[in-house]
Amino acid sequence: MQPYTPQEKHALKERVDREIEQRAAPTDQWNAAQKMTLACRMLADQGHWHSGLAGQFTARGEEPGTFWTLPFGTGADEARASELILIDEDLHPLDGKSLANPANRFHVWVYRHRPDVQCIVHTHPPATSALSMVGEPLVVAHMDATPFFEDCAYLPEWPGLPIGDDEGQIISEALGDKRAILLANHGLLTVGKSIEEAAVMALWLEQVAALQLKARALGPVKPVPADRARESHDFLVKPRILELTFAYFARRVLRETPDCLD
Repeated sequence: MQPYTPQEKHALKERVDREIEQRAAPTDQWNAAQKMTLACRMLADQGHWHSGLAGQFTARGEEPGTFWTLPFGTGADEARASELILIDEDLHPLDGKSLANPANRFHVWVYRHRPDVQCIVHTHPPATSALSMVGEPLVVAHMDATPFFEDCAYLPEWPGLPIGDDEGQIISEALGDKRAILLANHGLLTVGKSIEEAAVMALWLEQVAALQLKARALGPVKPVPADRARESHDFLVKPRILELTFAYFARRVLRETPDCLD
């Protein structure tokens, strides 16, 4: 038996990347409407819509200036692929009869500022909302929080009910080029170049906010060293990692509600 020879980490990272691309199970079995439905359901299952109808999920439509979303009054846990509605930049439904959530207006500002963004998640989950109430930004103090290293903005003052253009301009400017933002006295917002990316980042943000609250009850929160946090961030936000994570949560949804992809 040959003695084990330690390998350079960068070589192992390249091997991991290569093997993920070559061997990981395919995750492209759903269309955009089905992905939105699965994302809404998985977020609801993880407590992101515990307060009722507060929160929105949108994705760009095929035509410029159009966006898919849930009809106002439909909870995320009720999402069905056949019931999504298409709206324009002024929230008018293209079917001429549906009703969009009026808070979708601030999403439009984010889309305008960020041409790379294809999907936006905004929710008021318990842990993130608790952080927003005490004026505390997210601290990258655990490996699971590293996807947000230098990638989670913080808006320190609530601009008010987000149904006007002022709120959209403020939030979009505060987000900048990051994937996530913690909104003071409000909740979270995540964006992605895909539905999978925006949804998984929202799931992770609430999970690590909950960890931060528990850790603070024990003592001071100790951040991860920057070089290690950056390395972990760059690995965990790879598109294939996000897609595989999304697929895992999607399978959980489909075991409970297999008919939601009508």
